Amino acid sequence: MFKSGFVSIIGRPNVGKSTFLNYCLGQKVSIISPKPQTTRNIINGIYTTEDAQIIFIDTPGIHKPKHELGEYMNKQAFRSIKDVDLVLLLFDGTTDFGTGDEFVLKMLSKIDANAILVVNKMDLVKDKDKLSENVAKLNANYKFIDTFYISALNGDNVDELLKGIIANLEEGPMYYPKDQVSDHPEKFIISEIIREKILLKTQEEVPHSVAVVTEEVKHIDGLLNVRATIIVERASQKKIIIGAGGKMIKEIGTLARQNIEKVVGEKLYLDLWVKIIPDWRDRESEIRKLGYTLDK
Repeated sequence: MFKSGFVSIIGRPNVGKSTFLNYCLGQKVSIISPKPQTTRNIINGIYTTEDAQIIFIDTPGIHKPKHELGEYMNKQAFRSIKDVDLVLLLFDGTTDFGTGDEFVLKMLSKIDANAILVVNKMDLVKDKDKLSENVAKLNANYKFIDTFYISALNGDNVDELLKGIIANLEEGPMYYPKDQVSDHPEKFIISEIIREKILLKTQEEVPHSVAVVTEEVKHIDGLLNVRATIIVERASQKKIIIGAGGKMIKEIGTLARQNIEKVVGEKLYLDLWVKIIPDWRDRESEIRKLGYTLDK
């Protein structure tokens, strides 16, 4: 009997959703950053074994939005839990249960989904009594079908969680070829890797004002040539990303190129440009141009 199903991963920002997905798939599909609200799109990652296929849906962290893009991210997360077979609610075991968790659980209650509570970052938990209190509060607010304690970073207990997920799926088809790990096109994954490196290398105002568009991917003289544009909102942000003498953008490009080569499996030339679009996160027309579908 082959089992399959769609599993949505939800939670507050920075609880480790993308780290968990990347660990399960064994390669980068979602970008990882210590900064919250890294994931902006719903990203499908496909985990396949001999007897099961899980289509994971990694969502933006649910948060109080400050601009039109933030509203979009929340809508994406809400939409992801409808019509799925199972929901994983990730909770950061090092944090306290708060209003953000109440908000997520209230959203979950509206659709009464089958959900597993996943307590992440167990390798960093110091106060086990406090953790027990927080887990009790989570369970008091929603009836989870199971609870798992993991470290997505180290992979601790992730295999047991995957077995638990499969146990709660119904018999079904193999939706994707067994060697496919994402349903996103190559350009999207390249853009996300570049954006990850910007998040890694820059601070303060820059990270969440940035979007990346991969304009062109083509082979020239046996080498994969990639041209991408980094979108920012202000001239000061463009100056930071380029850096003195172009040092910052060279560092971003080097890190991104190394990662992209691992994903595409070939050597490439990466050409990065920076463009200013003032206040693009609050302009629906620009958000749409950058690939975000703002369905009402």
